[in-house]
Amino acid sequence: MLIREALAQGSADLKYAGIETPALDAALLLAHVLKTTRTALIASGKEKIKEADCAAFCGLIERRCGGECAAYLTGKKEFRGLEFAVNKSVLVPRPDTETLVETALNKLEIWNEELGIDCLRVLDLCTGSGAVAVSLKHERPELDVYASDISEEALETAKANAAHLLPDKKIHFFLGNLYDALPCSLLPASCSMIISNPPYIPSSEIDTLSAEVRNEPRIALDGGASGLEIIKRIIEDAPDYLRQNGLLLLEADPRQMHGISIMLDKRGFKDILIYKDLSGSDRVIGGSYEK
Repeated sequence: MLIREALAQGSADLKYAGIETPALDAALLLAHVLKTTRTALIASGKEKIKEADCAAFCGLIERRCGGECAAYLTGKKEFRGLEFAVNKSVLVPRPDTETLVETALNKLEIWNEELGIDCLRVLDLCTGSGAVAVSLKHERPELDVYASDISEEALETAKANAAHLLPDKKIHFFLGNLYDALPCSLLPASCSMIISNPPYIPSSEIDTLSAEVRNEPRIALDGGASGLEIIKRIIEDAPDYLRQNGLLLLEADPRQMHGISIMLDKRGFKDILIYKDLSGSDRVIGGSYEK
């Protein structure tokens, strides 16, 4: 079988199975099997595939049709130009979350220009694969970045990603439930920014999600009965860790923004703003805390 024939067949099978991006996923999976890039794959369309590689590709296509996401099948996912290792202990980094990172970077740039602050401490809660923490440290090496997660497996994945992508830079990782994971050195308030993409899907909605999302770790999806239980805990304790005029940024569902805004206001946060993702949906909400 030729490469172009394999791509066409794989894409057709995925489309029939209801996969939203059949051509892209087929190319990602075949490139993974052949240990090449998608660009090189297209240029090699008339080359033949070895029988063993063809069998491996068909196996991956079958698993993708069954609901396993392409990132888990290849073990990697690109996020802000970096290739992160992913596995079933972590959520797959999504483009929506780049809005969270971009918002944080924009605020850091403003602080740098207006206040002349060069070294700031940022805390990433529910770090998962480490995509947010590593991206921030990669783009702003001077940041003092702390990150925590309740899952030991997820935290090991984040540490591995940091070691691979930032071999000469250090991120402080801690295992535990939100702020309980953190060392006493973070008190009194010393964080310029707390940032998080926490679990925010209501428990009752988990089983209605696509098979692809249901295959991701439930602990990283389930936000309790309202979807806001973990977010509420993050907001409630954030002032203990934020310095004067420190910023809290949260990713959430567009439907939750009003409720989160009310919680932030009641807790004393000011200048509450909502930021849209590339599709135009409300994706990130944040506010500053004045002591």
